[in-house]
Amino acid sequence: MKRRVVRAQNVSRMCLVCGRDNLLGLKARFYELEGGELLGVFQVREEHQSYPGRLHGGIASAILDETIGRALGLTEPNAWGVTIELSMKYRKPVPTGREIRAIGRVTKDARRIFEGTGEIVLDDGSVAVEATGRYLRQPIERITKGALAGDWLTDERDRPDEIEL
Repeated sequence: MKRRVVRAQNVSRMCLVCGRDNLLGLKARFYELEGGELLGVFQVREEHQSYPGRLHGGIASAILDETIGRALGLTEPNAWGVTIELSMKYRKPVPTGREIRAIGRVTKDARRIFEGTGEIVLDDGSVAVEATGRYLRQPIERITKGALAGDWLTDERDRPDEIEL
């Protein structure tokens, strides 16, 4: 199924998940999709494995934590989610050496706390990992204590108009 990409979210300079300049990072891209979901696209390499050829569960957790936490940006671009609680269900191994995708969404939104769900989806459309989380809503400036200059960047890579899910 094709989904329209509304916009690409910013990336950081050194974040493990989205850091443009982090040599060991996942180089994630985040696309806001029509319909209120966020798509994360990640390059998982051999350095991200646990058992040979399998993504480390902690890295899978980081991927879903970031994707769900960023989903708030669909409706509040200047707010961010700071993780309170994250629960994972590992259903299938996630292979390394390829691009993987995660989808996240906000499922409950209160004044200070929001909740969300997300999944890592394999090439065949099956769900490999699921997560649910609770997050504290914070302005990005408060999280970074204002030291954001030069570290929060527009993703200047080409953005697709549509993406196949």
